[in-house]
Amino acid sequence: MEENGATVSGGYHAPLLLSKRSGNEWTAFAHIITGVIGSGVLSLSWSVAQLGWVAGPVSLVLFALVTLLNASLLSTLHIYPDPNNGVDIINHSYLQAVHNILGNLNSRICSFFVYFNLVKLGVVYTITSAISIRAIEQSNCYHEHGREADCEYGLKTYIILFGIIQIIASQIPNFRSTKWLSVVAASMSFAYSLIGSGLGLAQTIGIDDWVPIFELDGAFGNGKIKGSIGGVPSDKPIQKVWLVAQAIGDIAFAYPFPLIFLEIQSTLKSPPPEEVTMKKASRIAIFTTTLFYLCCGGSGYAAFGNATPGNILTGFGFYEPYWLIDFANVCVFLHLVGGYQIFSQTLYGIVERWYAEKYLENESTSNRILGMSRNHFQFYFRVSYVVITTSIAMVFPYFNEVVAFSGSVTFWPLVVYFPVQMYFVRNGIAPWTVKWIGFCIFTIVCLFVSIFALVGSIQGLIAKRFG
Repeated sequence: MEENGATVSGGYHAPLLLSKRSGNEWTAFAHIITGVIGSGVLSLSWSVAQLGWVAGPVSLVLFALVTLLNASLLSTLHIYPDPNNGVDIINHSYLQAVHNILGNLNSRICSFFVYFNLVKLGVVYTITSAISIRAIEQSNCYHEHGREADCEYGLKTYIILFGIIQIIASQIPNFRSTKWLSVVAASMSFAYSLIGSGLGLAQTIGIDDWVPIFELDGAFGNGKIKGSIGGVPSDKPIQKVWLVAQAIGDIAFAYPFPLIFLEIQSTLKSPPPEEVTMKKASRIAIFTTTLFYLCCGGSGYAAFGNATPGNILTGFGFYEPYWLIDFANVCVFLHLVGGYQIFSQTLYGIVERWYAEKYLENESTSNRILGMSRNHFQFYFRVSYVVITTSIAMVFPYFNEVVAFSGSVTFWPLVVYFPVQMYFVRNGIAPWTVKWIGFCIFTIVCLFVSIFALVGSIQGLIAKRFG
């Protein structure tokens, strides 16, 4: 979905200017990497820990293959020959493609999942940012008073603080269009992701033996790889099942980028054909992302084994070097402050445009029905939206469970179902052919995986909230 030159993804963002078709496979690669890597990477070590040394890496690879198939299908949908008039339609966004190929009803259903995706990101970003702010205070406390000190702090205060910041930011005109915002956000996401994986690797190999500058007094480094084939054990088999389901949901949150794919393709120059360039770029990007995710997930599990925290930067598997941990969490906070607005203002634009078209065509009608000008409506709606996402985050401030729920709800419809259905229509795939049956089996398998992850995440949320 495209609004004022920005794009929306399953987890993250990539600023695009659709009017400048000068991109190539390397600019597309950069957009994809920027759009995919973000806060979801912080939970991958925990996910690998729940699944174990075999199922964990295999799951990451399988989700990469699904994402690669999704990219291959979407690349064919950029140009759609309209069967009604024979004119080629250029689909610049995911929702536009669904509307043009599958019709109005499917477009409305898809819109629900797209809007849900925006709201869920607001909630996830609020929780993650608050946890990172709290972790900075905890890190300094542990460094000053020792690891046995009572450095526990409530989370609600930090959630409210993040909400106040977003209320102020939501009223800044054209906040999302600020060019440096995406550059800073992308830089921050790479920084904290690399720090998290680097610390995990350093913990595993025992960096204090050969980098004395840290002055850690031998407190940092195992010198061995922890973990097991079966992952973290559980006394209750059913609890192990729920944790595996949540781990799958976390991976589903971290990987796909369907909502930005067609927008990136719209920036590419031709020749060669945009489809060819986009397929090449997506293969390189997914391969790179998978290697990065395997390193992030594997290094954390290798470092901490069964004690792998849910968030590699805030679960205090790492206590030192505290200044580097503080810096990484500052990067998380800065990334998500901007990321929240990049995604939220897309929703702001949709709702505010709807209000203007419905109620402001006739000023007397507007006054009679709602009594609000566009500026008043903008203020009240944006404040209300931030209050809602903040309130949800306060009720369910559970990082892994919320991330798993978010990933499991949107993965199947946006990554699997709609792209497959559009591919059927676009290419005239007849029912009960070999290709049709193969895609249907693939769709059903992914549906069961998504339901499994969804049920596990809901169980985790209920257990954390009411257990």
